[in-house]
Amino acid sequence: MEVDRLGRRDHQGAKGGDLTGPNPTDRAKSGCKRHVLTDGRGVPLGLKISGANIHDKWGAIPTVDDAARHAPGEQRRPKNCCLDKGYDYRDVERGLKSRRIVPHIRRRGEPPLIGCVKGKPRRWVIERTNSWHNCYRGLRTRWETKGCNYLALCQLASGLIAFRTALW
Repeated sequence: MEVDRLGRRDHQGAKGGDLTGPNPTDRAKSGCKRHVLTDGRGVPLGLKISGANIHDKWGAIPTVDDAARHAPGEQRRPKNCCLDKGYDYRDVERGLKSRRIVPHIRRRGEPPLIGCVKGKPRRWVIERTNSWHNCYRGLRTRWETKGCNYLALCQLASGLIAFRTALW
């Protein structure tokens, strides 16, 4: 029996593959991230995947571009983009401004906001969308070794989420 570079034997399943990386918070287990852009209701507009060891700021602009590429009609880009402190970098802000999007980025070192901001909670929208994605068993734990197959499952789940949200 041959053993590959990750210590697996032939025909052994792996929760790895391309577009994965060692997770810095989970004992360096192989994992991936879903970068999701949603509207105000939590409907996914753009989706990209990357390795767990890739910083969030590198997925921000490609996700916005993905949303613009797949959006129907004339309104192809959002007007505003709310981001958390993990995206507080000049290149992210510059990239959004060059696409004529107003960035609303929380600054590092700024005290956290408690409760609603001007009557509308913002962070829970993306957390709820991540929870909706995790309701699909194939997305909660990545079993696909090919990144394109996992991305297709994420896009299918996003379409189902959008369809269910439209029925509300």
